Amino acid sequence: MTSLRERASRLPLRIRLVAGFSAAMFVVLLAAGSFVYWRVGYALDRGLDTELAQATRTLTPLVGAEGRVANRSAADATGVAWQVLESDGSVLDHGGASGTKGLISELQLDHVGGAHRTFNVGDFLPISDDPYRLRVNRLGDGSGHYLLVAVRRDHRDEALRELLAQLVLAGLGALAVTAFVGERLARAALRPVERYRRRAAAIAAGAPDLRLDVSASRDDEVTRLGHTLNQMLTSLERALDRERQFVNEASHELRTPITLLTSRVQLARRRPRTQQEHERVLAELQVDLDRLARLAEQLLELGSATGRTGHETCDLAAVTARVVNQRRLAAPAEAARTSTGIPAGPVPVAVADFEVERMLTNLLDNAALHGAAPYAVTVDRPDPGWARLMVADAGPGLAPEILDTATRRFVRSEEARSRPGSGLGLALVQAVVAQAGGELRLCHAGHHSSHGGGRAPLACTHGPEMTVSILLPTGAVATTG
Repeated sequence: MTSLRERASRLPLRIRLVAGFSAAMFVVLLAAGSFVYWRVGYALDRGLDTELAQATRTLTPLVGAEGRVANRSAADATGVAWQVLESDGSVLDHGGASGTKGLISELQLDHVGGAHRTFNVGDFLPISDDPYRLRVNRLGDGSGHYLLVAVRRDHRDEALRELLAQLVLAGLGALAVTAFVGERLARAALRPVERYRRRAAAIAAGAPDLRLDVSASRDDEVTRLGHTLNQMLTSLERALDRERQFVNEASHELRTPITLLTSRVQLARRRPRTQQEHERVLAELQVDLDRLARLAEQLLELGSATGRTGHETCDLAAVTARVVNQRRLAAPAEAARTSTGIPAGPVPVAVADFEVERMLTNLLDNAALHGAAPYAVTVDRPDPGWARLMVADAGPGLAPEILDTATRRFVRSEEARSRPGSGLGLALVQAVVAQAGGELRLCHAGHHSSHGGGRAPLACTHGPEMTVSILLPTGAVATTG
């Protein structure tokens, strides 16, 4: 059974659909034909049984105690064959078309009991020469004799055989028609699927700009599948383009520290050096390795931020206060140069605790690296349903032409290229903000740039300081306990 199922599963889907449809039709036609055959046979048998019952009522009073019919002309007037039988099946008297040989056996007589019993003798198929329908009654005169009344079934059997032949022919014809129609319908329904398969094979072979050819005049399950697949292909193509751009940019940025490392190693191997010289070379290599490690860490953080799928929440005010306090403890000199404006109550946002800490750390690092004191960190609620985190510094800020592209990976201004950094800080912040459905706003000297949904109005600063604002949707703060 398992091997048969496995072989059937290897057949084309169109063949399996037609086979299943034909099998269902066969069962329906068989059930309907059986019902029609049974009802017609029942009606014909009932007509014969009525005739037998009438003949039995006429003949029963004519049979004497010795098993002989008193009025033979009246018995023959019934038009049926009849016999009077002993309990052993021997014939005591007979009339009509019956002969001296009993039409039923002694074993069949034993099944009659005290009432009457109906039998069919003679085969339906193959055709019998003497087909009869019999009614056997046990006579109630105490003699133990039986009265057998029989009518021929020729017309009844012929009608049933004709009906059976017509049902078989009609059923076979209906199966052939349904199989043909089912095959045409299955082929028409699966034709778009095959067209999708060929187009998908062409896309897989190296033609990414192609899309599935979806009919615009149809709106069924297959066409909706085609539209969904086209949307998926478009999303995949955009994702591949982003990944390809990311790999190219990462390769370009990684090439510089790797080249520096290779050059320093080659210079160090050109001549013998003292221990102190080797230690100085190792210290220089350590600087380059630290830069390479920071770049790799930022790339990993950016990848994890892009793939964020959770729905965690945290208290923006509490996380901001914690990060600022930690930085003050780590660098007491910055404590006097950093001001905060954090509300006393909770400010819940739909972002995980560690993601807010990562964003704020990147913004503070950027401000310390590219900006200047004093620094300001502010948390507020500009509109219902939204919370805002702002980091401002008094540095030179970003040129207006850089504001719109500052969140792209590895983008840095000309002045920032001479300083440490990889240009991934704002890209990481933007990735987290975008995943949370928020907005990132960069403002400097009256120039503004918005990155993200912009789902609520966000007031901008108009002073000379460089301000980075993050607008996040609020949410219930997760509690533990």
